Amino acid sequence: MTEVPFYSTLQLTLADKILEVKLNRPESANAMNAPMWTELQSAFEWADACSEVRVVILTGAGKHFCAGIDLALFKDTLAEHQDPARAAEMFLKNVRGLQANLKALQNCSKPVLAAMHGAIVGGAIDMTCYADMRYVDASARFCVKEIDIGIVADVGTLQNLPSLIPEGLVRELAYTGRYMDAQEALSAGLVNTVFDDHNAMMKGVWSIAASIAAKSPLAIRGTKQVINYSRDHSVDDGLEYVALWNAAMMSKVDVQEAMTATLEKRQANFED
Repeated sequence: MTEVPFYSTLQLTLADKILEVKLNRPESANAMNAPMWTELQSAFEWADACSEVRVVILTGAGKHFCAGIDLALFKDTLAEHQDPARAAEMFLKNVRGLQANLKALQNCSKPVLAAMHGAIVGGAIDMTCYADMRYVDASARFCVKEIDIGIVADVGTLQNLPSLIPEGLVRELAYTGRYMDAQEALSAGLVNTVFDDHNAMMKGVWSIAASIAAKSPLAIRGTKQVINYSRDHSVDDGLEYVALWNAAMMSKVDVQEAMTATLEKRQANFED
């Protein structure tokens, strides 16, 4: 069994090819302090590199999924320097670093399933917009909180939300800072499913992850890559890309195993 990394703000558990990454600062509603940002990137880069990991579940400990950026870290990003131009350059570097931290979820070649409850605020939305799928329990509440502290959300929300929910709703949430509950998030298409409670959510999401983990991992990784590429390119570009991908990466071994398993009415067994 592969040994998972240890982090101060995250708890990692690997079982049955599924890696659970749990935000683990429950005493602070999992507010994202400086170590959490860098540890998130490290954890997802490790998941990407670990052949034993086929699917990742992102969740949070305690009463809330995540209260967003830790205010102490926010103060640190407001770099001070005698020269305003150099202060601006330092701020820009800090923000780009935070953006890279969260893009690690998208850059991870394994599907990422976010399972959320309670508060999902500010940076938590930035983060989970980069997940492949989002699931919540009935307690979930989303809030683009940045407007209430006088800043423009700058780590992914305003860039990713418009491709997930209607633009008018994005603008309303971003301009007002109001909360959106689980049912509204479901109606808008931000989340796949609303579960009755946390236990039902975790059981359901693990079941979905197990279904994905049973597929050809090479085909799953390719499917994520092609979907991401096609989202950002024209239909013709996407068609050419998937044709080239399959010409280069389709595994005859996996196709044969899938077909044989179907005929023999058994679970297919794929290499990592």
